[in-house]
Parts: sequence; C-alpha cells; structure tokens
Amino acid sequence: MNAAIASPTLAQVLDHPGIWRRSADRQPRVRALSTGWASLDGRLPGGGWPQGAVSEILFEHDGLGELDLVMPALAALTQEHRRVIFVAPPYQPYAPALAAAGVDLRFLHEIHAGTTEAAWSMEQCLRSGCCGAVVGWLPDIDYRSLRRLQLAAETGDACAMIFRSAEHAAQNSPAALRLKVSNSDEATYVDVLKSRGLLTTTAPLLRMRA
Repeated sequence: MNAAIASPTLAQVLDHPGIWRRSADRQPRVRALSTGWASLDGRLPGGGWPQGAVSEILFEHDGLGELDLVMPALAALTQEHRRVIFVAPPYQPYAPALAAAGVDLRFLHEIHAGTTEAAWSMEQCLRSGCCGAVVGWLPDIDYRSLRRLQLAAETGDACAMIFRSAEHAAQNSPAALRLKVSNSDEATYVDVLKSRGLLTTTAPLLRMRA
C-alpha cells in the first residue's frame, strides 16, 4: 500500500462527544427539574431534582421542612398541568397551604396505601408516564424495591421523591440523589449525601429557615 491510514491520536479519541472524562470542570449532563431553591440547584448536576430518577429525602423527624423542600418543584409541575401523586402520606396534606404555595390542586392526587402496597402503587404511577412527580413516604423500603422504583422512574421519565428516616443514611441506595434534612437551634439545613454526577459534596449547604 502506498498510503498509510493515519491512526487517531489519544487526544482525538478523548475529544469524541460520546466519551465523558471526569474532571473538575466537566460533568455528565443531567436532566433536572429546578428545586426552586437557588443554593441547592447550584450544587446539583443539572440544577435540580434529577428527571427520570429517584431522590431520597432523609429526615430526623416530621416537621423539619421536608415537604417544603419539594414544594416549589411540585407547584411548578402542576402549573404546567402535569400530575403529582402523593403516596401514603402519614398525615392529611393541608389543601389551603398547598394552594398558597402555588400548587394547582386539580393536578394533585393522593393514594392511601399500607406498607406493602405503597411501593407497588408508587412503581405503577412512575411507570405509567402520566406523572410529573410521585412523592412517597416509604419508611421501610428495601434496596431491591428502591431499585425497582429507579427503573420505573426511568421508564416513565418522572421524578420520584421518597421520604425516609435519617437512620437509613448509612445504607446503600440506588437513588440518584440523597439529601438529609437536619436542624439546629437556629435553622434547618439540607446536606447532599449523594448525587449522581457530582464530584464533591458540601454540607450544610441550604439554610431552610431561621
């Protein structure tokens, strides 16, 4: 052969758009729904709740602002006429407060289910493709069930938000995002325990209220 075929250099291979290189200034693209909290969005890949994925919100006890954390995103979804489902809430959500937060109640639905049925109900809603977000209170969910919810969220391209006790913080989880809500005498904070695509975490990063 009179002409040799030039082999691509390593730099050319690594510059291919299909290849991601881990670096301080380049992160994988993540589709996300804004949390409505600028300081939190600024710390998360994509700038919000990961779309088509499970987010876990871990808290020490009820009343620490855990529902307030997701409310701006839920309000935005309902204002776009996208359905939001509450699965197995431990208390009756107060409709006037939800409406005052911007939630269009016509697109908010509740499913009351026992421990066994709650995860199944959430999986069906996520997989349906009809929901913008499904919010579940699943205190005893195991890894296998979480994995099923992750796959269902991917299939239905919905945001799955799960509330659990902070005692599960040390457990392995397939969730794309894990946040811990904690408080002190002065304020309530949100810490990022895990975020797919995030190279580093900083805590505490969001002061919820004085």
